[in-house]
Amino acid sequence: MSRVVHFEIQADDVERATAFYADVFGWEFQDWSSAVGGATYWGIITGPDDQPGINGGLMPRPAPVPAGHAGTNAFVCTMQVDDYDATEARILAAGGVVALPKMAMVGMAWQGYYLDSEGNTIGIHQPDPDAA
Repeated sequence: MSRVVHFEIQADDVERATAFYADVFGWEFQDWSSAVGGATYWGIITGPDDQPGINGGLMPRPAPVPAGHAGTNAFVCTMQVDDYDATEARILAAGGVVALPKMAMVGMAWQGYYLDSEGNTIGIHQPDPDAA
């Protein structure tokens, strides 16, 4: 069974969004851009590691916002998996499609994004300290 291990927020204005979530929820932000090849990416720390919950990330929105009531595009849940390639094969066999292909989060993991059968974006994440 695969559990949600990470979430992402897409933002038109990254500074405005980080300020919003810091002010509202007290979340802390760390620059993780080097882990994703230099693209703007802020890690979100939602609380202490010894408390229930998950951390996430915040990045610039990679595509235009859909028209009103056309679907969501803000939070993306990412599931940790043991075997990235096998999980991708199951996603594709079940009718999913690649949204953003497998990429290395250098020294940390393999990450990729897919559209599920309903067009929702999901992520999969395989920890791998040798990812490059």
